Amino acid sequence: MTCRHFLSLLDFPSEDLQQLIEKAMDLKSGLRQGQLSSVMKGKTLAMVFEKASTRTRVSFEIGANQLGGSALFLSPGDSQMSRGESLADTARVLSSMADLIVMRTLAHERLTEVAQHSQVPVINAMSDTSHPCQLLADILTFVEHRGSIANATVAWIGDGNNVCQSWINAARQFGFNLR
Repeated sequence: MTCRHFLSLLDFPSEDLQQLIEKAMDLKSGLRQGQLSSVMKGKTLAMVFEKASTRTRVSFEIGANQLGGSALFLSPGDSQMSRGESLADTARVLSSMADLIVMRTLAHERLTEVAQHSQVPVINAMSDTSHPCQLLADILTFVEHRGSIANATVAWIGDGNNVCQSWINAARQFGFNLR
């Protein structure tokens, strides 16, 4: 069985990303009205964070909980990787126990290696080349406050970093102009 990993915004067709934004809006609206979701009922999310982040960690943990699932956080010292276990072995072990792996790392190559050896989907919670979940959150916020982002003009002010690269990918996928 082939997994669909989410390592970049370019990993999914534009239509799928748009549907994901719409689904997120529906779930968020339902949550505000007291409707609990069971999308992740009985599912476990393994979060491997080689670089700390309060917002990203809390977002994934609370999100898994609000969707009926559970989240397990692993910092660098919490896994056998700190004792020399290979990424391939870590990916195989985690994917035999968890339903989804979320990884935050400084080296995108490490993320792709985990994805290559995982039997479950892997989500990029940040790497040195991209930050796709951040962009989905940004797009969702734009849509909630301004409406469709298609054909809008968005300005990027900042370094040419991983977030900038994700904005470039988002412009392509969501059909807006990036300046």
